[in-house]
Amino acid sequence: MALGALIGAYQEDESGGLRALLPLSGRTLVEYQVRCAAAAGASPIVVLVERVPVALQDAVESLRNEGLVVTPVSDGLEAASRFEAGALVLLVGDGIVPPADLLAELAESGEPAVVTVPDDERHQGFERIDAESRWGGLAVIEARLLGSTAAMLGDWDLPSTLLRRTLQDGALLVPASDLREPLLAEEAESLHDFDRRLLVASRGARRDWASRFVLPIVEDLVTERLLETRVKPEVLIWVALLLTLAGAFAFTRGWLGAGLALLVLATPLDLAARRLSTLRLRPLPARLLSRLLLWPATGIALVSLGWWTAVTGAGWWSLVASLAAAAFAEAARVERGHQEVPGQVLLFSRRNAIIAAIPFAIAGAWAAYLAAAALYAAISFFYLQHIRHRIVSD
Repeated sequence: MALGALIGAYQEDESGGLRALLPLSGRTLVEYQVRCAAAAGASPIVVLVERVPVALQDAVESLRNEGLVVTPVSDGLEAASRFEAGALVLLVGDGIVPPADLLAELAESGEPAVVTVPDDERHQGFERIDAESRWGGLAVIEARLLGSTAAMLGDWDLPSTLLRRTLQDGALLVPASDLREPLLAEEAESLHDFDRRLLVASRGARRDWASRFVLPIVEDLVTERLLETRVKPEVLIWVALLLTLAGAFAFTRGWLGAGLALLVLATPLDLAARRLSTLRLRPLPARLLSRLLLWPATGIALVSLGWWTAVTGAGWWSLVASLAAAAFAEAARVERGHQEVPGQVLLFSRRNAIIAAIPFAIAGAWAAYLAAAALYAAISFFYLQHIRHRIVSD
């Protein structure tokens, strides 16, 4: 069954601006609402607004540039005309910050439903349904009900009337849990805690010690700064790839310190890109070319370092060590795949190898680093092989 979304954007906050334009995750609330609806599979997405200020029009254009079908309307009948007959419509109340997973669950229900919150002091800003509950600002309604309600409304409040009629038709009541409860944003300050929770939740799992213990502060800083920009996550990964290749080139010219610095600069960028895509509810493609090339580019840098140390007096064993490190690292990557293994945070990885080079660089012991990298990669490979064979035998 087709699914669309109707988002309210007409009420003002305490400063006189629209609630829909309150800042959230570097963008506006309405952009977050639209992305949540799109992630739940809704299309088209209609924004009901009395007037369209410049900031709202800019937000809509930005969303359209991302390929989302978003249409601002100022009339209930026009809103109803945007949806197919028989379709279901996600209804998002004005100023409501929806948890993405809760909205997705509503979309998957395939039937009219209304999210509720308790009727207590903490939820006084939500609309009361009965003596025990209030409307959580989210619902699934039928498009036919939207059309008939818009035709009879006059000056009535469309979302509230839709809510009442949906309840009268026997819609399913879905109590929101404390962990994924909708938030009613009436002012910018009310979004600060939610914004922080989103940022923390975007960190995700860390599979190596460099990203878990060394890079979090830098990664947080990069993510926070870029949230307020229009920079696309894909661009960050291309920058990381170019920095890595530039580091490899620097190694071939003997600029070893500069080459390592370029590699270090690249280490947090793909992590920040992943977090940006998570916060913007636009996951990166699993087979993104720039992401796939990061690993071989790092291998090229490693071999370039081995070549330079070999031709400048360390002996050809250093080139052999760099090739061995690259080979064992690739074998370990294939052996592990996407499988979680005990102690994986300590194993050889692109970021671990780069950060581990810093103390050797300070000491000027580049050849020793290559030998250590080869040993590190070999131990990681044989450990993963042992773990895999043990799992198979069990």
